[in-house]
Amino acid sequence: MAEKTYPMTAEGKQKLQKQLDDLRLHKRPEVIKRIKIALGYGDLSENTEYSSAKNEQSLLEGKIQTIEHMLQYSKVVDNSDVSTDVVNVGKVVTFKDMKSGSTMKYEIVGQSEADPLKGKISNDSPIAKGLMGKKQGQTVDIKIPAGVMKAKIVKVE
Repeated sequence: MAEKTYPMTAEGKQKLQKQLDDLRLHKRPEVIKRIKIALGYGDLSENTEYSSAKNEQSLLEGKIQTIEHMLQYSKVVDNSDVSTDVVNVGKVVTFKDMKSGSTMKYEIVGQSEADPLKGKISNDSPIAKGLMGKKQGQTVDIKIPAGVMKAKIVKVE
């Protein structure tokens, strides 16, 4: 069975690598230091500092493994072979909600880069899935949790 790939921009991959480096070089040693200090407090069965540090270590190691996996199976999107008017990861798309008349503008990014408050939505989000592969000027039906949104793609950059 093929592994899932994680599409992302070159900038997104670089940020993810920086995050991994920070976790490995700074956060991990801090947690290990806390564990060593907590071990000095004696009886581990009633040592909340030790339990807390071990839980934090477990979460940290899980996060490190997740990021390593995403980087290993990352696929940096190269839009040079995609038409300039087709919605794809790495593209900024402006579309109009035909019902409300409101216009929205989002950059389609990989899930690790998503930040809706900054105008970046994941390629796995319902809106992005409804727009991917469509062309500028096209009207599309996008399945969202509230139902179906009819939208017109105004611009792809």
